Amino acid sequence: MSAEERLRMKGTASGQASLFQAGGDQVISQTVLPAETLRPITEVAAPPATVCVPWHEQVFVGREQELAELDTALRVSGGVVVAAVHGLGGIGKSTLAARYARAQALSGTCNPVWWITADSSAAVRAGLATLAAGLQPELAATLPLEALAERASAWLAAHEGWLVVLDDVTDPADVEPLLRRTLRGRVLVTSRLGYGWHRLDAEVISLGVLSEEDAVDLLTRLAGPVEPDGALELARELGCLPLAVEQAGGYLHQTRLTPRAYLRQLREQPAVMYGRAARGSQAERTVARIWRLTLDRLADTPLAGHLLRVLAWYGTDPIPRNLFGRWGPDADHAMGELAAFNMIALDETSITVHRLVQAVARTADPEDPHRPAEDIDDARGWAAALLAAATPESAGDPAEWPQWRVLMPHITALFDWAPPETDTVITARLLNDAGLFLNGQGATGRALGYCERALLAYERLRGADHSATLIARNSLAAVHHATGDLSRSISLYEATLADRERVLGPEHPSTLNSRLNLSAAYDSVGDHRRSISLLEPTLAVCERVLGSDHPWTLYARNGLAGAYESAGNLSRAIPLYEATLADRVRVLGTDHPDTLQSRNNLAYAYNAMGAVDRAIAMYAETVRACDRVLGPHHPTTRLVRENLAFVMGEDGSEPESQQPS
Repeated sequence: MSAEERLRMKGTASGQASLFQAGGDQVISQTVLPAETLRPITEVAAPPATVCVPWHEQVFVGREQELAELDTALRVSGGVVVAAVHGLGGIGKSTLAARYARAQALSGTCNPVWWITADSSAAVRAGLATLAAGLQPELAATLPLEALAERASAWLAAHEGWLVVLDDVTDPADVEPLLRRTLRGRVLVTSRLGYGWHRLDAEVISLGVLSEEDAVDLLTRLAGPVEPDGALELARELGCLPLAVEQAGGYLHQTRLTPRAYLRQLREQPAVMYGRAARGSQAERTVARIWRLTLDRLADTPLAGHLLRVLAWYGTDPIPRNLFGRWGPDADHAMGELAAFNMIALDETSITVHRLVQAVARTADPEDPHRPAEDIDDARGWAAALLAAATPESAGDPAEWPQWRVLMPHITALFDWAPPETDTVITARLLNDAGLFLNGQGATGRALGYCERALLAYERLRGADHSATLIARNSLAAVHHATGDLSRSISLYEATLADRERVLGPEHPSTLNSRLNLSAAYDSVGDHRRSISLLEPTLAVCERVLGSDHPWTLYARNGLAGAYESAGNLSRAIPLYEATLADRVRVLGTDHPDTLQSRNNLAYAYNAMGAVDRAIAMYAETVRACDRVLGPHHPTTRLVRENLAFVMGEDGSEPESQQPS
């Protein structure tokens, strides 16, 4: 008989309960046992191959490094050694533990090798009782459960060379009495909890997701003869979480769908697919059900579920913890509880969430008490409001760009996942501001989508004449201008100007802003006369209404200088450019983006009048400042560098003078 056959004969963990009926903690028999049956524990040797380990004929891929780490952690050095493997539900903790235990049993390294489901103190006692019965089968029908559990604990304390797996521990206190008592041997704990194991002097191993290669290998092997088209994309969508991959692989095998078809259904019907398992698999072992159990355990911290639903609308990049500062200490406590169960990862400044946890948490399911539709909607609104509160006031200030870059992955996620019809006024403002930031960074394609959606939301929620709607229309026109769609830009600018003159009046600052933008668009399309005729009176009104040093007054001067230059009137353009640059240096500072723009435009004008050396010197100085202030890849930096290269004869293309927005 092979070692593997001997292991099969000893039973599995699922058979533990069959040794005891309901009420098994009562005395079943008062029979007086022979003295030799209850001989001293030290004289009781474990029968050969005393093994109780879940025996799944399942596909096992990868995890070589984790198995090696586990083996190192559990090397006996004279006393009991404890390793605690923790991770997100569905990450493969039990599978890894079973693989390790099986290897120890087959090699004969440990005896007994015993698996105990340890999700409660009662379950631990029941598991110990089955161990006692495995060591001395004649005791099973004669001693009560508590006596058997005590005998097993005593046996473990008196012997060495054994391995006990305590699976799915929910509270370290449930297993602490056993671990404090044992002196020699190996104990392997699996738990969703990542904290509390230091008290037990355990080697803590955090289990992560599979590599993409291993996830695809697992998926395709489980799917069987199914065409593997889209396997990598599906594995990525599932975040390489073993349980989700197993769930998908089994379903593919049953339905003969391709991974790409499954992925399509997953995106169309997430609530259905996250809770659907193939026939023959454990129905309760789906990602949706596994995480429901985790949140059940957090019922005494209601904010934890709400926080997780809010986090679900953000990206997989680190999420700033200070987004939730207004929620105070309660938020920190809820974060700690979620982190303890590996539902999120937490450090001093940020939060990260597995993409599949997010996908499930933002998917309404009437059968899940943690995911009713109204709670999902409420969380989406909070997600937008918290981001909007954290966004900087200006999209054009370089000092604010680091904050924008931290928030953009999460604004993008909200843009991607939230249906447009659910957008609120807060969401619309967030998307408009984000669109302006993206436009200023040269990401005009993405900016267009954000600004279009913001305008639609404002028109639906506020009406066509509301000031916020007009701002959004002006923003969309600016993005069309940046993309080169000048016809669409001019049409929107003209409509916005007409509406602002009608609603706000001809001298309202927003109306003046519309005139400046429209004049710049006219100049870009080559209608310099029309641009000048609009700019000259607008500049006069700006100086009178806003003051000579107001940023929009300086925009007007810069724009008028550009229109004169485009019309070939350098004698009027250059003095106006020089005066504008001097004013911007005085009012805004030497490093302000508008000041850098003025330098570029003046250098262009110097070159146009033949002062090449002067133009080169100014371009070179401006490139250095742009590199330092804006970064080497900013659109303004690239433009100035191209202009310098052209003037120096290093580029055959004609540069374009940058105009005001």
